[in-house]
Amino acid sequence: MINWEVVTWTCITVAVLLGIGALILIFISSKNIKKKTSELKDLHLELKTGMKVMFCGAIYGKVTKIKGDIVEVEIAKNVVVSVSRYAIQSVD
Repeated sequence: MINWEVVTWTCITVAVLLGIGALILIFISSKNIKKKTSELKDLHLELKTGMKVMFCGAIYGKVTKIKGDIVEVEIAKNVVVSVSRYAIQSVD
């Protein structure tokens, strides 16, 4: 014979523990996301001509011109592309 009261309280206990674990993971993730966002914001504001950068898509190049939110990046000899400054992921 199954004791339904024990099964119910076990389910409630497991649900509460999972909820607490989820809240902890959400807290840690949001903290890491804020840190990464802050780092990228600083990187985008400090861009200068001549910097070697990598933008989303893992394409490397050198900044040749900055005009507002548009950055011209030389990815090969005499090959210049215009990208959003927010597409730049890292600086070498």
